[in-house]
Amino acid sequence: MALSLRKTSDRGSVGLDIDGRYLAAAQVDGGRLVRSASHELPEGVVADGEVRDPAALAEALKRFASDEGLPKNVRLGVANQQIVVRVIELPRIEDEKQREAAVRFQAAEAIAMPLNEAILDHQIAGFAEAADGTPRMQVVLVAARRSMVESLLEAVKGAGLKADGVDLDAFALVRTLVSGGDGADEQARVFCHLAGVTNLAIAVGSACFFTRPLSSVWDDEDAGSRLADEIRLSIDYYMTQPQAQPVGEVVLSGPGSAEEDLVESLGVHLGLPVRVAWPLGGIDVSDMAPNEDPHRYTVAAGLSLGAAA
Repeated sequence: MALSLRKTSDRGSVGLDIDGRYLAAAQVDGGRLVRSASHELPEGVVADGEVRDPAALAEALKRFASDEGLPKNVRLGVANQQIVVRVIELPRIEDEKQREAAVRFQAAEAIAMPLNEAILDHQIAGFAEAADGTPRMQVVLVAARRSMVESLLEAVKGAGLKADGVDLDAFALVRTLVSGGDGADEQARVFCHLAGVTNLAIAVGSACFFTRPLSSVWDDEDAGSRLADEIRLSIDYYMTQPQAQPVGEVVLSGPGSAEEDLVESLGVHLGLPVRVAWPLGGIDVSDMAPNEDPHRYTVAAGLSLGAAA
């Protein structure tokens, strides 16, 4: 299956977040969360966002789907070091086939990964004009190592499930939080999701221009200063990209965002406004069970929204 960042017509699909610490499934339909469930995931099955034990993951997914009555078709997310996101600028090309060829040509230089080992996709993030008035377009280029995606799909298939699509966790994260107004203006924001994988995305409005998983964990005493260092380095890299906008704030989500001391420490060390997002943005969660932790469903909801939009 190809990695696709494009919208599909599968309205109300179930988003499945395979985090290193837990599994979370969410279904959003008509702006309302109509299904949510999560299970703990045994340690070591998924590490740093990559499947380490496909058979164990397949068994965990099979049990999860059976216990929670999940449908067979799910939409997956990925976030790990086997993914590269780059922004490239090209002349504005209206013909889709010509644009595909131009993007692939540029990918050979922009992506430090053999193209025959990668799954490539792209989306247009915006349009601008060069200094001479020539129309240009900004293209977000994504490359994922094929073997990594295939390992994930193998586990999902082994559980008796079918992947309707594969998205980036970062795109899903931004999609959910922007649904609550977190990207209403045009300043750049850092979204940092603190879960089994600490995932960072930098977006302007709903367009994500940079993402990377962070190596720092969020649940020890020095997490605030180390996370601040990694976020600062990510911002510095993002600012080298064409048409980069100054970062106005850092928005936290995920289970780690409930740690008040961490949030305060991060703000002190980073020197930027830091706030905690409502975990599910503008999605109606009135049907969520009282014992559910909404911080677990940010990415899963965004995966569902990606299929339904």
